[in-house]
Amino acid sequence: MTIEKTDIKSMNQAELQQFLEQMGQPRFRTGQVFGWLQKGVKTFDEMTNIPTGLKEKLVESCYISHAAIEKKLISAYDSTVKYLFSFADGETVESVVMQYHHGYTSCVSTQVGCKMGCDFCATGKSGFRRNLTASEILSQIQTEQADNGIRISNVVLMGMGEPLDNYDNVLRFLELVSCENGLNIGMRHISLSTCGIVPRIYDLAERKLQLTLSVSLHAPNDEIRSRTMPVNKRYPIAELLKACRYYAEKTGRRISFEYAMIDGVNDSDACARELAGRLHGMLAHVNLIPVNSVSGSHYRKSRSDRLKSFVAIMEKAGITATVRRTLGSDINASCGQLRSSAAVSTAAKGENTG
Repeated sequence: MTIEKTDIKSMNQAELQQFLEQMGQPRFRTGQVFGWLQKGVKTFDEMTNIPTGLKEKLVESCYISHAAIEKKLISAYDSTVKYLFSFADGETVESVVMQYHHGYTSCVSTQVGCKMGCDFCATGKSGFRRNLTASEILSQIQTEQADNGIRISNVVLMGMGEPLDNYDNVLRFLELVSCENGLNIGMRHISLSTCGIVPRIYDLAERKLQLTLSVSLHAPNDEIRSRTMPVNKRYPIAELLKACRYYAEKTGRRISFEYAMIDGVNDSDACARELAGRLHGMLAHVNLIPVNSVSGSHYRKSRSDRLKSFVAIMEKAGITATVRRTLGSDINASCGQLRSSAAVSTAAKGENTG
């Protein structure tokens, strides 16, 4: 009979305390074990101040998640670092470390693959495998810090996967990453990106977490958005923006709308004016992103004159709009492409050796 082991690093301190007390351990052990887990140890043997007897019990009943580096690319332009991480079951995800004037930002994945199927996204084209646990999301940051000898000060949940489709695990990750006895990254330094899972936006609003909600909008109307983002057929723009207004009012936090600029699709002056009309009166910022070239997609990024015109129209309407600075362009730093190329490489090796 196989005993299913406990994911100890996904426990919060209260749960860990109860777990250890059931093993007959004194309360101070909670702080010791939790501290080691937050430092990113890979084995219980690394917990040098924990008794051997307790370590043996933990080995029997628990496991420690770890994000192992399968591949690492460093940009020659701006030192952006892109990782392909693997977990115990062999599944892989991507994560990116970016350096800004205010410190280091980690872009983490929340799922292996994605169910949403957005037409211009490399991750969506690879299909969905599974959700990541809270500990697996946390482990990406821990490995990045250890590998680079840095402290991550900002986190964006904008890698592979839809965070609100993995709601419970993402909430636990947010609790762990912001814990003052852990990485202690404040909520105002965390951004969560969603393609628009409306019920979960309302749920998140009730928690008033003070993180930044980034909504992948990418179109000013249902006709364009439904063509590029299947989720819009379930949660149309009017319904999505109603939830966003509620979130902004409930939390007092400005919504960041991500808008991938696609040549000839959503970058016209008419699109800009329609978008400005929809966002009128909302606490919002529009982040324009020249779309990434993705294998198998016919989409191309907008010309610089279209970007400038779009920004001018938005600002004339009183809505702040900026063009996102491209980092790691020489290493395809947007998520999904490294994992896809690794999968193709693995498949090719299998064909050659089979």
